[in-house]
Amino acid sequence: MRYAVVLALLTAAFASAQQPYDLIIRGGRIVDGTGNAWFYGDVFVRGDRIARIAPAGRSGTMQAKQIIDAKGMVVAPGFIDIQSHSRGAFLSGDGRVISKITQGITTEIMGEGATNAPANEKTKTLESTGREVLQDFSGPHGFRRWLEAMQSHGTSANFGSFVGATTMRMYGKGMAQGEVTDGEMKEMAAAMKEAMEDGAFGLASALIYPPGEYSSTRELIGLSKAMSPYGGVYITHMRSEADRLLEAIDEAIEIGRKGGVPVEIYHLKASGPVNWPKMAKALDKINGARAAGLDISADMYSYTAGGTGLTACLPPNASADGKLFDNLADPAMRTKIRQEVLHQTTEWENMCTLATPEGVLITQTVNPENAAYTGKRLSEIAKMQNKHWLDAAMDLILSEHRRVETIYFMMSEDNIKAQLRQPWIKFGTDAAGLDPETAKGLAHPRSYGNYPRILGKYVREEKVIPLEDAIRKMSSAVATRLSIPDRGLIKEGMFADIVVFNPDTVGDLATYEKPHQISVGIRDVLVNGQLVVREGQHTGAKPGRMLLGPGAR
Repeated sequence: MRYAVVLALLTAAFASAQQPYDLIIRGGRIVDGTGNAWFYGDVFVRGDRIARIAPAGRSGTMQAKQIIDAKGMVVAPGFIDIQSHSRGAFLSGDGRVISKITQGITTEIMGEGATNAPANEKTKTLESTGREVLQDFSGPHGFRRWLEAMQSHGTSANFGSFVGATTMRMYGKGMAQGEVTDGEMKEMAAAMKEAMEDGAFGLASALIYPPGEYSSTRELIGLSKAMSPYGGVYITHMRSEADRLLEAIDEAIEIGRKGGVPVEIYHLKASGPVNWPKMAKALDKINGARAAGLDISADMYSYTAGGTGLTACLPPNASADGKLFDNLADPAMRTKIRQEVLHQTTEWENMCTLATPEGVLITQTVNPENAAYTGKRLSEIAKMQNKHWLDAAMDLILSEHRRVETIYFMMSEDNIKAQLRQPWIKFGTDAAGLDPETAKGLAHPRSYGNYPRILGKYVREEKVIPLEDAIRKMSSAVATRLSIPDRGLIKEGMFADIVVFNPDTVGDLATYEKPHQISVGIRDVLVNGQLVVREGQHTGAKPGRMLLGPGAR
């Protein structure tokens, strides 16, 4: 009997080996995502998986429906964007996320600050950021229903999400300031647990924006304790990336230790020239915490400018109770806001002061009467209107009745290089996927070029980090951090998320002035075994799948 079973298994394995492959990638330099040195090899794909990896040239007699010649190319695991904002594209857009896929991004992880669920009447008062997707996922298991809705809609990239800490805050307390009550905390913790069981990767905070800024350390520790048994990660846009950068890292460390969870810092940076020297101390602080046993790491993008709303130039209390626009229209309240911006008395991240009006670039306006201000610096707009820059900013926000998408020039090139070298760093775009043919206004070039920029500028040209280390940080490092199985490596049995690129030409073309330009050098991209990009062109395929966190049930 035992002999018969063994024989049957061997027969099945032999039959499988004789079946033609769907695709063979021949002769490329395989950088497998582990950090190991590259090697020449052939990659065999059957269905949605990598079926075999063999030394180059061994596939000559093998049958396949499609052969890709990768001579002169690098074959790498698909890149995983740990900080995506593609909710709109995945739920109500066309799902192709062209600007991301053409960077080699095969998986996008969302959730910074806000998510579409958990949802109740209080979360519906969240003021629009210009990228919110207004669809109701209130009620039991809203987080899973949101993921399933994106799956049904169809996407070119795989996707998953953290739970937005701002969403959790609003779930319990709405737009009100102040400490949450015990009852509110209990309600929020229950929603957090359900979201983890629905497939969230953890809790993602954005602590410079109201109402997320209103969350206390105690509140975030409470939510972290709720997700800890599910293997969740606390990932944070910290309370400060500037004047109180080091103190903000201390808070993140405290949340990790007391909450019993790993900590990830979003887009690590030191903002404003006066704060650039703090990066060395920030790296020492993170390395010190790691040496003491805390699982803390960070991610980054490769630009010296950040992007967010123009409302980040206003104090958080201006948005309390959802009354930002009312306050800007009220002369007395406007005077108070003006005084706090120009003569700051409380701790908050004043983006316009850090960047200076000359370093604040308006990228999008909706109101036709403001069209002339798109692509202009705040200092230019103030001059055009013959106003103080702060009055020009407040008037523009009030006229647009939205946060107004903005780029802030604040970071140091030397710090970027120092961060890239850290063994625990990973990469994210902090951007949504866009279609260059339909995109309006300007956008941060990271939407199109973050990963090719690293491979071209910092790997090939400036040799800041080796190719193998860059690929590891783009792929398996994120998969490991988020406990995503079967992705992030070129390895037999893994899902076939694969990027084929030219190491001699890969690079970014997008600029701040002309951002809607596809990167070059990324030739072929496979998601779950299907070609989504072939010879640099999107095929229209949407084989992306929802990915669930380790606590999913």
